[in-house]
Amino acid sequence: MNKIGMIGGFGPESTLDYYRLLIETYRHQTQKESSPEIIIYSMDMNILLKLVADEQWDDLIEWLVNGIKVLHNAGANFAFISANTPHIVFEKVNELSPIPLLSIVEETCNYMKKTGIKKVGLLGTQFTMRSEFYQKSCNKNHIQVFVPNEKEQDYIQNKLMSEIELGNFFNETRQGLLNIIKRMIEDDSIEGIILGCTELPLILTKSELGIPFFNTTKIHVDSIINYYLHKC
Repeated sequence: MNKIGMIGGFGPESTLDYYRLLIETYRHQTQKESSPEIIIYSMDMNILLKLVADEQWDDLIEWLVNGIKVLHNAGANFAFISANTPHIVFEKVNELSPIPLLSIVEETCNYMKKTGIKKVGLLGTQFTMRSEFYQKSCNKNHIQVFVPNEKEQDYIQNKLMSEIELGNFFNETRQGLLNIIKRMIEDDSIEGIILGCTELPLILTKSELGIPFFNTTKIHVDSIINYYLHKC
């Protein structure tokens, strides 16, 4: 039987969300009460954040590839990383991986292309917002990516690390995030917003302000289950 491999832990709350959605999506697509076989390797988020903050890209690549090798050795046929930030080095990790990997960035950009939108905002960790990996992938699909200003990025990063990653979801923070999106609609004319951290859909649970909120976790999961059922 084919097995899905998941690199989790970035952070625990989104790992739980992925696990729940994988099972729900599998049952919805198959109309059965069974579950897919999933191997989870939960890695230390603090190591990830330190390697990214210090821009130790070679060490980050090696660390992630070693994690994928653990999944491969456990019997996974393909794998994914359940977070956006590590995709800073996805291309190299994918080259070195012993099994196929499904990118949350590529799947999200391909999904958005089907909607026909041309301008999209991006929320995520500071590392994600300040990097170019979403822009690079979306530009291939003729989608322009806008990010919050520096002050807004600081706010989002602080709330992610001090609250949301820890499972604390406050209405005041939710409203603060919505205010940033509203400002981007007015100033940048964005037609949608990428929830480019897998914790963000846990606090921004629905599309609002007249634009679609692209839940990268859900988009990724749909692609993972489709691959598991039809391509693996």
